[in-house]
Amino acid sequence: MYKKKSLFMLLIAVMIVLSACSGGKSSSDGDSKTPADPSKNPAAERGNSIVVGVPTDPQSWDPIDTFLLDWSSVASSIFEGLVDRDLNLELQPGLAESWEYEDDLTLRFTLREGVTFHNGEPFNADAVKFTFDRLLGEEGAKGPQQANYTSIDSVEVVNDYEVIFHLNTPDPVLLTKLSGYGAVIVPPKYVQENTDEFFNDHPVGTGPFKMVEYKRDQYAKLEKNENYWKEGLPKLDGVTFRFIPEASTRLAELQTGKIDIMKRVEISQAQTVKDAPYIKLEEVGTPTVFSLRFDPGHGIVDDKLVRQALNYAVDKEAIIDEILDGYANPISTYQSDLSFGNNPNLEPYPYDPEKAKELLAEAGVPEGTELEVYIPGNDGNFKEISQIIAYYFDEVGIKLNINNADPTTLTSELIPSGKAGHMYRQGWGGWTLDFDNTAYLMYAEGEHWNPSFSDPKVEELLKAERSTVDQDEREQIFMELTEVLYDLAPEINLYQEVGLYGVNERLVDFQPPHEDRIRLEEVSVK
Repeated sequence: MYKKKSLFMLLIAVMIVLSACSGGKSSSDGDSKTPADPSKNPAAERGNSIVVGVPTDPQSWDPIDTFLLDWSSVASSIFEGLVDRDLNLELQPGLAESWEYEDDLTLRFTLREGVTFHNGEPFNADAVKFTFDRLLGEEGAKGPQQANYTSIDSVEVVNDYEVIFHLNTPDPVLLTKLSGYGAVIVPPKYVQENTDEFFNDHPVGTGPFKMVEYKRDQYAKLEKNENYWKEGLPKLDGVTFRFIPEASTRLAELQTGKIDIMKRVEISQAQTVKDAPYIKLEEVGTPTVFSLRFDPGHGIVDDKLVRQALNYAVDKEAIIDEILDGYANPISTYQSDLSFGNNPNLEPYPYDPEKAKELLAEAGVPEGTELEVYIPGNDGNFKEISQIIAYYFDEVGIKLNINNADPTTLTSELIPSGKAGHMYRQGWGGWTLDFDNTAYLMYAEGEHWNPSFSDPKVEELLKAERSTVDQDEREQIFMELTEVLYDLAPEINLYQEVGLYGVNERLVDFQPPHEDRIRLEEVSVK
């Protein structure tokens, strides 16, 4: 009872602070902006086109440049890969009609004929080879995607519609990776004839929609690909993605009919969306997990005892119940329960402030020690969570200074360069549904997203799980790896996200995606 009452009082205090900082307005200020005529759907006048509100402009549409989920929300309508993964997370043929493993190191693809890029170039084996030569070469080395595909040694063109992938090591999740947005196929001639900067702003793929206009930090306008290879699709004439960082603004635009889909409805806005005319709230389980990750290259958090102590200091269950209103699930390691490799035998660190104090004392940490945390400035949910975590830290003698950063800058610059303080908020999509992708990119020494964490046992286990395609063997390795990571505590694992979308009722056959990759080719309007 004491814990719940204390958190309740703290929540009130945090809301007062946040309200004061925003001039008395909360993240649900859009509540008052209702349609002038509630008997008429305000979005109906758009006809057979829709508008989607997303939080972030990725700044580059080149698929080798980014890992941002907001990139995939837009670009999944523009680009396609050899393998597709549908909205039910099942692998399906994409630009490849079929594939076959000839042995553990040889993967043959038969390509789809009659497909053209938006600029009229033919899709063929040369395009596949060019894409992967580029991804695995100097150009790809500049971005974060290359690390997912280093098991590919070379791509051999057999004929116009057949390629062989020669691997340098067995890769048990390669097909899933090839369904990811980093492995989408790009047009060779178009890329070679234009500068990198031009391709960043003028993407060309084979997808159901083509980008016809892009205004940085404002919108990306897509039109129907009349030559799309899936007969009868897409059903819409066009889609405009608007980049709207503030959730309160996205909600107001949804309520007034200026957007048809709102991505990332915040918890505090859920009831407002439910109550609004012509709008429904869509929920979907996701592989996305959130943590406060430590950068062991900064001060006292290089000590395992300190990291463990701060895990014990935070009541994660109360955060899920009281702040997230139950729209989240607890996690024990940095993966969701959708992930192959999740360890059901591990329980999240319990809330035990006395244990936290003991470990901090054992580590020789003076009371009043200050830590810096960086969070994305446009995440309203996490602003509240970080305030609560600061309170929990204060209870065990640690002062937490909260720094807001531009989300793109935080993800693409500050974290990789080790300039995001002692700890930082990181959301991870877990898009392969296999712990390999998360674990390798988060914990392998020298990886783009891992500024300083290193452990020899972790390195050994990561190499072991990638050396076999035997899934039973890999599962046992993952069980050991998760136990090692649980002990090392490289982050405070907070929760698995439940995705919330606000959707205008005029849309037909829209299904919210598990992993942010909004699919619109089957969507129509009424």
